[in-house]
Amino acid sequence: MDLFSQTKTEPITILNQDGLVQFHGILFPQSIADEYYSRLFNSIEWRHDEAIIFGKHIITKRKVAWYGGAPFQYTYSNTTKSALPWTRELLELKNSVERETGDTFNSCLLNLYHDGSEGMAWHSDAETDLKKNGAIASLSFGAERKFSFKHKKTKQKISLTLPHGSLLVMKGLTQSFWSHRLPPTKLVHHPRINLTFRTIIQK
Repeated sequence: MDLFSQTKTEPITILNQDGLVQFHGILFPQSIADEYYSRLFNSIEWRHDEAIIFGKHIITKRKVAWYGGAPFQYTYSNTTKSALPWTRELLELKNSVERETGDTFNSCLLNLYHDGSEGMAWHSDAETDLKKNGAIASLSFGAERKFSFKHKKTKQKISLTLPHGSLLVMKGLTQSFWSHRLPPTKLVHHPRINLTFRTIIQK
């Protein structure tokens, strides 16, 4: 079955200065996006995220999961996770994203935001475990949310809305020059699932 929407168009370039970010639009018809949302919500081994900030152990309301083609170790916020084996749903989605982007990925970090009160502060995905300047493909299911970029030097800001079933790709020098965030909002009352497909460098 062709999982792609028949109305898919060429990606829109969101930024191309000091990096490249492209919005590929809605990748899946709503019925298929709904199905994936339900399967991911119920089958992924979700855990509250943890971080050590200024020596303090923080447990977030947001839940996360880390999957991959091998038990990759991934360290961020001073904590380390070991990847779980791919599920059928994640492999299907990985294959769809790879076909759409032309990039390949060996792991996926998932986030579950229960409502608009949960978000993500300004940060860059520039951990040493990741392929330098490699593509990160961000796939969204569930509630529509605003997503923002901020240039680290000029402070220029660019925002867009990520709808249900849509794909955003960051690559090149983006993580070196830009931060990004998912701002909290009082207007969203439903969950959002975000999958970020990545490439871990095996050491």
